Amino acid sequence: MSYVNNLRMFVRVYDLGSMSAAARDQRCSPAVASSRISELEKHLGTRLFNRTTRSLQPTSNGRLFYDGALTVLEAIAEAEAALMTATQNPRGTIVISAPLGVGRRLIAPHVPAFKDLWPQIELRLRLSDRPVDILAEGIDLAFHLGMPEDSSLKMRLISGAPRVLCAAPDYVARRGMPADGAALIRDGHDCLILRYPGVREYRWTLETPDGPQQFAVSGPFESDDGDVLTGWALDGRGIVLKPLFEVAAHLREGRLVPVAVATPPLDTQLAILMQHRRLKDPKLKLFADYIVTHIREAIRRETDGPSAALL
Repeated sequence: MSYVNNLRMFVRVYDLGSMSAAARDQRCSPAVASSRISELEKHLGTRLFNRTTRSLQPTSNGRLFYDGALTVLEAIAEAEAALMTATQNPRGTIVISAPLGVGRRLIAPHVPAFKDLWPQIELRLRLSDRPVDILAEGIDLAFHLGMPEDSSLKMRLISGAPRVLCAAPDYVARRGMPADGAALIRDGHDCLILRYPGVREYRWTLETPDGPQQFAVSGPFESDDGDVLTGWALDGRGIVLKPLFEVAAHLREGRLVPVAVATPPLDTQLAILMQHRRLKDPKLKLFADYIVTHIREAIRRETDGPSAALL
């Protein structure tokens, strides 16, 4: 098994470009990670990485070995999956990523109950509103709001997700109620922007009588955490664009009110993304089937209930 562990470490170091990052990913120390790579290099009789104090780059032999190592690990994973299916004994680790709001509201509450049903499956939930690289970050299942950009991934649609523009009553009383997207721009409304590192511009796409149009909104506040934006909206700091299920309770209680209702935001979708090679893994299917049922019910309650009638 040590050789397989060495292969896994090699692939993670290669993918992440960092010994320390791979060590964190594999839950070991950098010294252990370095030792595993050294053992593999000694076994193969060649250097796999050129290491300096500031950089780590695969050698030509390392690049050549990577595809073969990946094939071996995929074959082992498929063999283990077939055995788990035959014995009805799923085990192992599932690494899950999700946007913050989705993860906190729709996924995290159900993880303990799933673990109770399948105690030999370990779950690692990573929440972030930034885009994730499924391959580089070792993600097994990625929950994604919107249309995926990577067409090489397998997508399982969970549900449509209506969205809403909303603000606190205090904000509307102070700045006025914008009727539509044009008013957001014309009257200089403070829009709360969800922005990631590397994103140079941000536009809200709204449904107008002439079809979908983009509006170059702006405002004094931005964050890469959608829940932070919701908090600012509740504090009367501006207008936020959110999936309805994330703000439904605030709308019901009157802490937020819909704005610019003549040009609502386009609906989005919530889906699970995964690599095609993981489709046969029974523990991934078990978790996906379990969580999708709960998510669909939660979204249905919010989007078909009293909050939807406010829009």
